[in-house]
Amino acid sequence: MENLDEKRNSSRLKPNCDIQYRRAAAGEFQFGTCITLSGGGLGFLASESFDEGLALEVQILPSSSIAPPMTAFVEVMRSVKRADDSYKIAAVIKSIKGN
Repeated sequence: MENLDEKRNSSRLKPNCDIQYRRAAAGEFQFGTCITLSGGGLGFLASESFDEGLALEVQILPSSSIAPPMTAFVEVMRSVKRADDSYKIAAVIKSIKGN
């Protein structure tokens, strides 16, 4: 089987930190867990499913004070239900919001 990790443009980090998410510029933030982060995308666990192509605003909240929080706008690529009834969301980073 082909190793897809070798074809990535950026390394994938596993921050395992808190993330807040909401539909772009609408509604209250919900909380989840950021499980992967790279130069072009991220993966996180959420309590709900999102349709492919949906725009979300996310705030990644690192557990260490060394790195500042990051706010970005992302596009959902897939949403997969897990055995514990949470959803694994994969998204592409479209833009990073400045302070």
